[in-house]
Amino acid sequence: MVATPLLRISPQALALKPGPIATRRLGTLKSLPLPTRKCFSTSSAKWSEVLERTRNIGIIAHIDAGKTTTTERMLYYSGFTRRIGDVDEGSTVTDFLPAERARGITIQSAAITFHWPPGSPGDESTVTVQESQDKFLPRSAVPHTINLIDTPGHADFTFEVMRSLRILDGAVCILDGVAGVEAQTEQVWHQASTYRIPRLVYVNKLDRDGAVFGRTVREVGSRLGGWPAVCQIPWFEGGDGRFVGVADVINLHGLRWSDGDGKSVKMLDLQQLDQEESQLAAELRRARAALVELLSEHDDELVEKFFECDEDHLAVPPQDIINSLRRCLIENKSSRIIPVFAGASFRNIGVQPLLDSVINLLPSPLETADPEVSIGDVRGGLRRLLSGDLLVEQNEKAASGDKKQKSKKNLQAESQSSIEKLQGCGLAFKVVNDAKRGVLVYVRVYSGSLDRNSTLFNTNLNVSERVPRLLKMYANDAVEVDSIPAGHIGVVVGLKHARTGDTLVSYAGHKSTPPEPLNTLQLRPIDVPPPVFFAGVEPHSLSEEKKLEESLALLLREDPSLHVTVDEDSGQTLLSGMGELHLEIARDRLLNDLKAKASMGRIEIGYREAPLGTSAPVTKIFDKEIAGRKGKAGCTAVVESWDPYTDDASPESNDILSITTHENNQIIISTSNLQVETNKKGVEESPLLPAGLDIPTFRATLQNGVFAALARGPQFTFPMHSTRVTLTFDATEHLYGTDTTASALSSAARHSTTAALRTLLPPPSSPQSAPGTFSTPGTSLMEPLMNVIISVDESSLGSVVHDISSSRGGHIISLDEDLTLPTTDLASSPTSSYSPPQQPPEDLPPIDTSKVYAPRDPFETTSIGGGSIGNTDPVSGSANRPRTIAAKVPLKEMVGYLKHLRSLTAGRGTFVMSVDRFERMSAPRQKAVLVELRGGL
Repeated sequence: MVATPLLRISPQALALKPGPIATRRLGTLKSLPLPTRKCFSTSSAKWSEVLERTRNIGIIAHIDAGKTTTTERMLYYSGFTRRIGDVDEGSTVTDFLPAERARGITIQSAAITFHWPPGSPGDESTVTVQESQDKFLPRSAVPHTINLIDTPGHADFTFEVMRSLRILDGAVCILDGVAGVEAQTEQVWHQASTYRIPRLVYVNKLDRDGAVFGRTVREVGSRLGGWPAVCQIPWFEGGDGRFVGVADVINLHGLRWSDGDGKSVKMLDLQQLDQEESQLAAELRRARAALVELLSEHDDELVEKFFECDEDHLAVPPQDIINSLRRCLIENKSSRIIPVFAGASFRNIGVQPLLDSVINLLPSPLETADPEVSIGDVRGGLRRLLSGDLLVEQNEKAASGDKKQKSKKNLQAESQSSIEKLQGCGLAFKVVNDAKRGVLVYVRVYSGSLDRNSTLFNTNLNVSERVPRLLKMYANDAVEVDSIPAGHIGVVVGLKHARTGDTLVSYAGHKSTPPEPLNTLQLRPIDVPPPVFFAGVEPHSLSEEKKLEESLALLLREDPSLHVTVDEDSGQTLLSGMGELHLEIARDRLLNDLKAKASMGRIEIGYREAPLGTSAPVTKIFDKEIAGRKGKAGCTAVVESWDPYTDDASPESNDILSITTHENNQIIISTSNLQVETNKKGVEESPLLPAGLDIPTFRATLQNGVFAALARGPQFTFPMHSTRVTLTFDATEHLYGTDTTASALSSAARHSTTAALRTLLPPPSSPQSAPGTFSTPGTSLMEPLMNVIISVDESSLGSVVHDISSSRGGHIISLDEDLTLPTTDLASSPTSSYSPPQQPPEDLPPIDTSKVYAPRDPFETTSIGGGSIGNTDPVSGSANRPRTIAAKVPLKEMVGYLKHLRSLTAGRGTFVMSVDRFERMSAPRQKAVLVELRGGL
């Protein structure tokens, strides 16, 4: 049989051929137009069909698994690009930053829009999705719009992945066929689970020596906590030769790619495979039986189809299997089914069927889980908000203290009227400063539409901004549009205040400002992890100081995981981030892209300071003019040591106004003689406080003063940690009528807390000694303790374990054989971000890998029921078997560790790490760190 280029035929032609789905053609035309560049305009009646033809997906994986390479092939086969970009050459579409092309890695997520199958979803000649289903055609027979986001894989950019995940409807997780399920893959997978995102698994790099598809499938079950549904098996020429294609388990045919750009594909049905590749045909039958059996355990409709086909696994129609997979992914959240596909993107094998699976299996915006929103103190789903129920609940709660309560009917009428004027609601999930276009705000629209020249209200900042331009992004290129409808991703140009994570609302009316409580609407907030590295930034001259501040402000709008602080003593500006590479990239962006004339010092570790005992009560009265107005207030502060990881108990007293935990510190505000009351609106107030100062404002100002004091320790000037501050406000002693303003209260809280911290230290005249020598308790340094997951070969395991245990002061938690962690492990800590290997999320029962179907890998000795026995490789031997080490190591010992690890493992070792907690240093270690810090000044 001669391999000839097979072109994708039109949906009309498919409709005229009611034969089996195996008659579908793969490939794409050699010359296709770029995606339609007309402005989006459609009636409300067609929005449902448009959204049904839309997929918002992301590519997630460990670093170097082939995310960007796969994305380049998707763009090429869809007709978006005319040539295939290469990561090594720096010619890819999505990695367009100079730093990305120089390093060959993805640093920031890139959004791009294309169509699959090639064509325009707006073409009136194409059939609808429902028509294709009625004619037993797959959804991939109809052109769809795919909004694709290529995310980073490096652990330093985990926050970049998190902010992209929350706006996705589905994801493709790419695995390295040689390395299997790696540590960063587990972390990103569990993050996607928190947003209930349906996912496919694509096992890449099966053309490389040592690729093991079967073992990787079993690792999907054991490490990702799901049942792998093998939809494709790899086609190795002659059973153990080179990788040439895949066998489609759903459609029961083989696809063999010829050498070249991947557009020429040879399709063989099951009978032809029996003649040419009998071993592959036999494995394909076993895979089909295993797939039908697995889906039957989770989907009753497929069981009925199976009985209609006289219990013949091969006779079940492919479309019924696709529909069953789709139901398990989207509707049945407890099924834990993970469809698995195979390919080698660099060799242009397997990408087109993967795109078909994205269309066939992943949900449209209409089918996704209802995103969580909050209005005031009420949380719920977006659909409940749009129906008015959530607004009624909030209004009822707000009106509960009002004597003139409105009827439920009136509340529903008011809520419905407010919702009808809500024109659009979107989430700003990414902010980028473009050299040509200015600040670009990437927005996912969840309801209505965002229109050009409309006014957007920022519910986080309480500011309104007009929208001058709207764009649809194609990586670094853009097309101007008139509106961005619900379910789509676009870019707003010209916003001056919007930041990553802000909720943007478009509201009809003269003021364009939503009424209460719609002005408090929040969409999927995100928590920013604490930074652990910092570096000093200094302008070259005083005249460049303003330019540096503006550039740093732009960096913070783009990346909220960066922090900027100013040292009070030296006046030095400090830039903090998540890792060494993170700060290096920030420096490159600051100096090269934003053209700031400044210099950046060496990267240092962000230590913390903790009290070793309890201070004496300190009372401070603040009496000073602020902005021309007299301010006077006082309070008493007591500082003591507190363990945020184990101490859950809080003091009980009727005088306690609030207990707040912030950055591992606890702030207790206690009052006496304040006479707190609740007014008709449900707001707490006191008749003793001056007008305009209610209890919530009073509480917030005192807390802000304590936060400011804890930002700087008394002895080593690092931020405080593991500290409890008890602030006492006595209305008879610390209240001075109208002179007691909010700013005076905040200043009094800051001064009293700072003075209490200083009482922990010995007198300045005393000689320097170890903490605890004097009657004062003193403070100690705390350092970040990291969860480190290291991937090495069997031959390097001993040397790496010895290096971690002896040279770096760490301790080993587990090796890959251990399915459970010791009871002394810190993973149960509420602040821990550690996810142990082979531990399924959400406390679900583990997957029994003996029941997982996986095809035999080349060079394996035995295969029973598709599952391999042993992992012997006569070529590589057991010395190259991958091993995983989980350990806890101080961050200081991990600086520059990658080079050392590569030298220990002959260049094969990799690792990822995340902050677990801050831990007190021993006296000798603290002394050594202080000597190093002072020597570096």
